[in-house]
Amino acid sequence: MNASGKKTVGLFDIRFIIGGLIGLYGVILTLLGIFNASDKELAKGDGLNINLWAGLGMLVAGVAFMVWARLRPVIVPDDVEPNDGP
Repeated sequence: MNASGKKTVGLFDIRFIIGGLIGLYGVILTLLGIFNASDKELAKGDGLNINLWAGLGMLVAGVAFMVWARLRPVIVPDDVEPNDGP
């Protein structure tokens, strides 16, 4: 329930799950970009540390998904009747 008394989906919102996964992969890529930046890896990216920049971009995208889910939660209607089957 939120401040207005309406039920929300909460942490089961798909945007939290997607944001968390993208953020986790972003952390992994960022750490690889920081600690595994050899000359051979930089040569593959034409001097650009691709793992670092892709990881930072994924972190931003993951945080954006979570902020979006937090600011615009999905409201569960009160008048929904459960479906007991066919």
